Amino acid sequence: MKAYFIPGLAADKRVFRHIQLPEQFEPVFIEWVAPADQESLQQYAYRLAEQIDTSEPFILIGLSFGGMLSVEIAKKYPPQQCILIASIPNHHHLPTYYRIAYRIGLHKVIGVKFLKKAVYYKRYFTSESSEDKMMIREMAGETNPAFIRWAINAIIHWKTDDHDLVVDHIHGSSDYILPISYTKATHTIPGAGHLMIFNRADEINEILFSLLNKKSFV
Repeated sequence: MKAYFIPGLAADKRVFRHIQLPEQFEPVFIEWVAPADQESLQQYAYRLAEQIDTSEPFILIGLSFGGMLSVEIAKKYPPQQCILIASIPNHHHLPTYYRIAYRIGLHKVIGVKFLKKAVYYKRYFTSESSEDKMMIREMAGETNPAFIRWAINAIIHWKTDDHDLVVDHIHGSSDYILPISYTKATHTIPGAGHLMIFNRADEINEILFSLLNKKSFV
């Protein structure tokens, strides 16, 4: 069965380099496409879904922003299982101060270039391996600023009324980008941050194996 992976903002398939799945799953990595003007998160998710063979059973695994997109895809094309990593299942779990900051235009004051530089320099103070730190910097540097601006707007204006979508949600207790106090994870990794996919991958993999091996897929 195919397992479709959707990366987070300012990232690509390289972000999943440490993730492993049971051998019965074939990983397929969704590629970003250019967003259309004023395109909503939901509309963009449906276009990404064109890369998924929905005629056969599949699972979705979304990281951060990719998890939000996975939720929207799952509502239209139900997967066998939807797994979120360091993400949120609906817009109510987005910290309220993000919308306040957006309304007062703080994102315009700070600017995308500043955010990308912050990602770059923060790596000197984090616990990822040297190779992972270099890769994170490369991904941030390669991301189109226009895409980041669109994604921030899409996230802030994301609306979903579907509270009944069943997902498996892996979250770090020290995630300061999407704080766990605003969401309800099914699996919590103590002390892990938003980039736990790099430095806590073994624990994520253990949860993934447990989730995917215990369920009977048709």
